[in-house]
Amino acid sequence: MKRQEQVLFYQFRDMEKLQLARKVLSRMGIVSKVIPVDDWTQKVGYLLGMKGFKAAEKPDADDDFVFPHEVMVLQNIRNKRLDEVLLALRRGGVSKVQYKSVVTPFNTLWTLRRLCETMQKEHAVMVQQQEKEKQKTEQEQET
Repeated sequence: MKRQEQVLFYQFRDMEKLQLARKVLSRMGIVSKVIPVDDWTQKVGYLLGMKGFKAAEKPDADDDFVFPHEVMVLQNIRNKRLDEVLLALRRGGVSKVQYKSVVTPFNTLWTLRRLCETMQKEHAVMVQQQEKEKQKTEQEQET
């Protein structure tokens, strides 16, 4: 039995982009859900509607987390299918979303905040590596 594919959207402020992405996914038979801004304390498993997860308490007023980037969390979408979904979004006119995560048994136990912070760290490392590669290529071209 095929598991239901699902995509969570978090921090999408461009409503046209969000609607377009949801339309593309719907045509592909993929369920999508928009996560409220203040749900960063919830576990990813809970946000996905998985069994065994309960709602966390809402954050205190003084405990504020602001993640300024759009996030897509993809459940049961991997490998070739992931490539197909990303290509369909691009072809459908949806601009690139920098922060994407595929659901794993581990990150379902994380809060959305932890997932966002982890993606941000990984993104920074990737950008740093790309910059090093670019500098290396430029140096080789100079010699």
